[in-house]
Amino acid sequence: MYPKLSEYIEQLLVQEISDERKTVLQPLIDFIKQKKLNQEPIDINFICTHNSRRSHLAQIWAQTASAYFNISDVQCYSGGTETTALFPKVAETLIESGFYIWKLSEGENPVYAVKYSENALPVIGFSKKYDNAFNPDSGFAAVMTCSQADGGCPFILGAEKRIPITFEDPKVSDNTPLQTDVYKERSLQIGAEMFYVFSKINN
Repeated sequence: MYPKLSEYIEQLLVQEISDERKTVLQPLIDFIKQKKLNQEPIDINFICTHNSRRSHLAQIWAQTASAYFNISDVQCYSGGTETTALFPKVAETLIESGFYIWKLSEGENPVYAVKYSENALPVIGFSKKYDNAFNPDSGFAAVMTCSQADGGCPFILGAEKRIPITFEDPKVSDNTPLQTDVYKERSLQIGAEMFYVFSKINN
């Protein structure tokens, strides 16, 4: 891990996870453990309506947590019920946490490369529908990160398991003086919860 990110992860590891949230997170822990036990690839697709904020944060933090805890064969993806763009404040917030991020392409829906370690492959971030060819088409856990997508997508084709783990949308703070703090808070929550999940896999 990059040094600044390693320092940030120390904060994640001491965050208090409520019993209520632990119950919400348990099905994802169970899915990963079962896949590991069966020696099968662990594919997780984080899904939110616009694939612009929460789903990307969850994808990147989960991939980072899997590496931190040496859980192999984990591939994390993200998608939406529609395509928009990764919101720039998400990338800015992750850079502040210690990730290295750069754009691979420009345009209305830029493609980003996100690295948590010098020698790790980057996580590729861009907005896409959950069934985009970039994402897995079978055997994956569909983690619904927003209630709108969870309610609006009663069926996710190819998902082995559907798991609602919803987060409050940081978008509510856009164009307000609180925006930076709200995005930091949401990233911290999502990061802490993904690290909690992967900390339980070898237990």
